[in-house]
Amino acid sequence: MVEMDKIFNLDSPFTRVLSRIADVVILNILTFICCIPIVTIGAALTAQHYVVLKMVRDEEGYVARSFFKSFKSNFKQATCIWLIFLAFILLFALDVYIFLYSGMEFPKFMIVAVSAFAIVVAMVGCYVFPVLSRFDNTIKNTIINSFKISVANLPKTILMLIINASPVIMLVASLRTVPIVFLLGLSGTAYVCAMLYSGIFKKFEPEEEIVEDEDFSIKTEEEKEV
Repeated sequence: MVEMDKIFNLDSPFTRVLSRIADVVILNILTFICCIPIVTIGAALTAQHYVVLKMVRDEEGYVARSFFKSFKSNFKQATCIWLIFLAFILLFALDVYIFLYSGMEFPKFMIVAVSAFAIVVAMVGCYVFPVLSRFDNTIKNTIINSFKISVANLPKTILMLIINASPVIMLVASLRTVPIVFLLGLSGTAYVCAMLYSGIFKKFEPEEEIVEDEDFSIKTEEEKEV
């Protein structure tokens, strides 16, 4: 009985794990709901990464409160960035459709070029919303810095690509995974990715929260939470 009390103690590792899973599930549902209008996907993903990074660093407070404050403060930039990425996604989808169903034969170099460009966009996409959630910069520099980080940390970037694709792979493999994806598909993968990029971001985060590098200026708590 004493051992059971220890297991379910509020400070026990078991209870902390359960609490963390519950927070990720709540965050996942919030992110899903805020992604429904489509145009708000960028702001939702930015807010999600803001929260999971705090979780990974054991800095989190109230999940919903932190999520919506980040959603609001980063809405304009996140939406602009998302619309840029959405344009590239639609363009790539159109290219794939033309390659497959136009009945024309295209040179291999064209197919390779389009595929390579899509991979680069996906690599940048792994970091652009996490970078936006943490650093204060212009849209242009946020995208450029995300590209630099993705190339400089290629092994982690490849792993993040696989992690981010895992929910889609699960759904294709079996529709029985729908409940898992709904509860953990977005924020669960984002949490794992945050474990990978947290160390990368710390290279640009002095203890004083002030960054001299003009490319990486950390947002103050007021900027992140107001």
